[in-house]
Order: sequence, then C-alpha cells, then structure tokens
Amino acid sequence: MTAGNNKDGKLSDNERLKSESDFLRGSIAQDLKDDVTGGFNGDNFQLIRFHGMYQQDDRDIRAERTKQKLEPLHNVMLRARLPGGIIAPEQWLTVDKFAKESTLYGSIRLTTRQTFQYHGVLKPKIKEMHQLLHSVGIDSIATAGDVNRNVLCTPNPFQSKLHMEAYEWAKKISEHLLPKTHAYAEIWLNGEKVETTEEPVLGNSYLPRKFKTTVAIPPYNDVDVHANDLNFIAISDGDRLVGFNVLVGGGLAMTHGDKNTYPRKASDFGFIGLEHTLAVAESVVTTQRDWGNRANRKNAKTKYTLEAVGVDAFREEVEKRAGVKFEESRPYEFTERGDRIGWVEGVDGKFHLTLFIENGRILDFPERKLKTGCAEIAKVHKGDFRMTPNQNLIVAGVAPEDKAKIEQIAKEHGLIREELSAQRAASMACVSLPTCPLAMAEAERYLPSAVTRLEDIMKKHGVEDEEIIFRITGCPNGCGRAMLSEVGLVGKGPGKYNLHLGGDAVGTRIPKMYKENIGEDEIFQILDDLIAKWANNREQGETFGDFVIREGVVKPVINSAEDFYD
Repeated sequence: MTAGNNKDGKLSDNERLKSESDFLRGSIAQDLKDDVTGGFNGDNFQLIRFHGMYQQDDRDIRAERTKQKLEPLHNVMLRARLPGGIIAPEQWLTVDKFAKESTLYGSIRLTTRQTFQYHGVLKPKIKEMHQLLHSVGIDSIATAGDVNRNVLCTPNPFQSKLHMEAYEWAKKISEHLLPKTHAYAEIWLNGEKVETTEEPVLGNSYLPRKFKTTVAIPPYNDVDVHANDLNFIAISDGDRLVGFNVLVGGGLAMTHGDKNTYPRKASDFGFIGLEHTLAVAESVVTTQRDWGNRANRKNAKTKYTLEAVGVDAFREEVEKRAGVKFEESRPYEFTERGDRIGWVEGVDGKFHLTLFIENGRILDFPERKLKTGCAEIAKVHKGDFRMTPNQNLIVAGVAPEDKAKIEQIAKEHGLIREELSAQRAASMACVSLPTCPLAMAEAERYLPSAVTRLEDIMKKHGVEDEEIIFRITGCPNGCGRAMLSEVGLVGKGPGKYNLHLGGDAVGTRIPKMYKENIGEDEIFQILDDLIAKWANNREQGETFGDFVIREGVVKPVINSAEDFYD
C-alpha cells in the first residue's frame, strides 16, 4: 500500500537530487577545492545538509557586497549530533576553541534541538572543523536533510537512574536510524571509500522530508513532544523504565498563505515494552518513508501522511512491520516544560546547576563573559554538561565539595543572573536574521527587548512573578516552537508578525492566530489589554493560555486539519 499523496506521479526535484547523489556524496569533495566561490554549487548546496550543514550568508551585509560586485559572504552553519544533549567538559573545550578561532561570529549557539551550532564557518575551515570534532567523538551526521535528526531526551537532572536509562535509548534510536552510507567519513575524515548499495531503513532516496524524534520523561515536556514526528514517553515503575507510550505525527511548520499546511499535534499510538523500541522506531520511519508525499514537499511530513491515510491505518502498518501490537497507553501527566534555573539536588546526592542562556547564544558580551565562563567551568568540572531543548545549559553531576567553586566561576562571568524574571526564563526565539536565509522578521535579536516590554506589562498588572510561554520565530517553519506557546509571534515581514494565542503552559495545545501581520506596538497593546483581564478575572491557578480560551478570545485548536484556520 502507498499513501495517496503522489497522485500525478511527478516527484519533487529533491527526489531526483537524492537518488542521483551516490548516497549523499554528490560532488562535495570536488566542490571543496573550488576556491572561485565561497559557496557550494548545484546539488551540493542541498546535499551538505545531510552532513549537518546549511549554507548561509550574512544578510546584514548582503546589499553592500552586491554594490561592491562581490558574491554574498557564503559560510556554513553546522549543527552537531548529540543525542540527549550531553557533552563532556573536554569536548566542550574543543568546541569552544574552534568557535573562538575559526568562525565569523565567535559564538556557540545552543538550539531547540538540544545540541550546539556553529555559525559562520568559511569554506576553507569546514573540513578542519569536522576532523576536530571527530577527534573528540562528535559528528554532525544527519542533523539536517531528509533523515531522522538529533534525538532529544529530557535532561532531567533529578532522577539520575531513570534519566540514564532514557538517555541510553535516545542514543540507541539515533544510531539505529542513522544513514548507513560512508559518505560523511569519506568526504570530511579522509576515510577510504566504501561502496554503498542500499539504505535499509531510510531508503535509497532517504525520507520524503525531515524527521524528528524525542524521548520524554514525564512530568517534563521540555522536548515539546507535539513538535516532533516520533516521540517515546518514558513510563516507569519507581525509578525503573518499563516501556514507552508512542506518539506519532507532530509538527509545527506551515507556509504563509497555504491552508493545506498547518501545525499538528502528535497522535497517541499506545504503549510498548522496551524490547520493541527499536523495531517500532524503524517501522514508523519506514512507513513514512514508503507512504509519505514525495511530490509536494510542503505536505511531505509525517503529520500530513497521517491525515492522508488515517491514524488507524498508519498505526496498523507500524504494528505489521514491527511485529508488535500497541497496548493501551499507560497513564502519565505533563506538568511543566521549563528548566529549573539554578541549583537542584539529584536523587544521587549530586548537584546540578542550570544556567539561563538567553536565546542559547554563548558569547562574551561586555557585561557578561558567558563563553569564557563556560570554558572556565569546563576546565574544573568533573561531571558533564547537558544542553536543554529550552536553549539552556546544565552543569550536571557536581559533587557537594565542588559546588562553591562552580558557582563562583558562574557568578564572576555573569552566568548566574540574580535579576532573571520568570517571564524571561519562559521566553524563546529561533536564530532568524542575519544568518537564516528563510527569515522574514527578527527573532533572536528582537527577543530581549520584546521580553522587557512584556515584563513591564506583567509588572503593571501585578503578575510579575508569573510567566507566559512566549516565543518568537522569524518565519513559519517552526524552529522556535511558537506554535506550542501561549503567545507566539510568527514573522511575516520586517517588523511584522502574526500573533497567535491560546496554547497551554505544558505544550499540549496549539495556539490560534488572533491577528495577522501587525507591528510591535499593536502586539503589545493587545497583550496589555488581555493580561489586565487575566490578572483581574482569572480563576484560581488559571494560566494565560487557558484564560484566553475560556474567555473566548480565540477558539481552541482541536483538529488542526479542520479548525486551525477556522
């Protein structure tokens, strides 16, 4: 059976590109030697994504370079593969050194995909970058492109035993779903060419579209399960992991003006025992591989396949391929998804310090030497670092006798912010301008001042100690996960955003568009009015997102395919 998504039989050009790529090799190796351009030519522009890189340029200076008859300042962004976001201090120091010495911006960017990105790596430095990361056990295989990407896992610093079990499954899932081609090693690590004849899981043309997987540990939904194609919800008996509830078909990307695209929550398939985890992961991927839309990339994600064939048909196919029957889902509850900033003690008696990193941008600023501070901690830390899906950094596994030393370094470098509000900690943005080629409006650079305005409104109405999940994305592709926020701004053009309201605090409801294509002043006037009503008329414990739904400000999104645009 195939899904009815390729009706005219005409495949998108990306399908040609993948099938003709010699299993993702293309002519990338030859292209690296072309010093006439700082970019990649032809198909290689797309193929490098499968190796974890996007070609970008600095859009702030694009017009000036055009006037000077220069090509754009081409460079690449690299996204590392770090399942569960765990990195050792020794690895961190290597990552830090390359960022400082060999990138245009000098920063390390923590992302919502629970890993780090380099921005501004010029072509002559790309191979060196891959080899340096490889020397400390890091790669960027399959962190972009039509493959299963970096697998997220709740970093959960409290339940150490349960987290370690879940984290090990995140690593196993990541490894199991990786491409089997040796193209990455051959091109970047000077490996010997090994002939590839097939990709048994991903297929010789790889997946129809990008695919994202998470492992979540309730009660924390920090990975935002409804933003992902495949989710394993950890079910435990005490501190022992016994299996997973499986959720399939979430995704947040959409296209402005195209009502055939929409964000969608993941569907609950049921419970499986641990022994079936990899078989189910593979079967969901192969079903999407075979049934997904290869004609229209805007409708190629798993969420659209489920809508096309039906959830029951997709689930039954997964059961058939995996040789397992889903049981009824086991009870669980999500109660929060933010990071607990500051120190917490784990069940093993060790301490964990979560550092708030605004926008995930680790750089030395005049008032806060964040990058130097992280490196200084890495030099003395005996545990590990954990990157969070909220773009923060956990210094994990600190012995009691080392706690004071770590805290002193963090305070000296501005990594501990005494004035941090609950609202700022609950806000997030994608990278957007100047590097992202898809950006329509500012996001990362705009977020700090936008949060300040929101903080002022919260204080004005006496709710300054509370928080609203607030997110900004520079375009509708969903990287900042605004479509799972209580207040979401989605870039429409310079200084203009679509305002979405009515998501819930734990990330299980999609917000609805309240007003389209409006500027900053109008946005915050609307929020001022609504927050005043919330502060004065809410029920006990009622969050902002729930309030605007109860008051009828927007209707709840129940079934995105039917009512997201209603």
